[in-house]
Amino acid sequence: MDHQMPGMSPPPPPPMNGTTGMHHKMMMHMTFFWGKDTLILFSGWPGSSTGMYVLALVFIFVLAVLVEWLSHCRLVKPGSNNVAAGLIKTLMHAIRVGLAYLVMLAVMSFNVGVFIVAVAGHLVGFLFFGSGVFKDTEMPPYHKTSDLPPLSC
Repeated sequence: MDHQMPGMSPPPPPPMNGTTGMHHKMMMHMTFFWGKDTLILFSGWPGSSTGMYVLALVFIFVLAVLVEWLSHCRLVKPGSNNVAAGLIKTLMHAIRVGLAYLVMLAVMSFNVGVFIVAVAGHLVGFLFFGSGVFKDTEMPPYHKTSDLPPLSC
């Protein structure tokens, strides 16, 4: 019984030498895994070097801290020009969302080390900028503590 459609040919058989024609192609993990050999954000980065992997983890940590800082900072002074304040808030929002997406894409590498440093970066960022632990005075509950609304899905 022939199940092929007219004009359609089957794919060519794999080469007999066991190679598929792709050289050093890393596989995309679909479950969490440990290890330094991963791709984070860019093709070939961080590579197979332990030092570059550690640098990538530091980079993801800093990105997560920056997301939290942007979520809780006050750069616009009260009484500022509405147009200028609106443009600054819009730019801050775009940067915050872009950085948050970069952290999300890094976590989608399914590398446990990347996941841990992303969560740790958000934790440290919130501790320093959002929790109020290091504030000298207590703010009333209605006091606005950020220029931007909270990140939400």
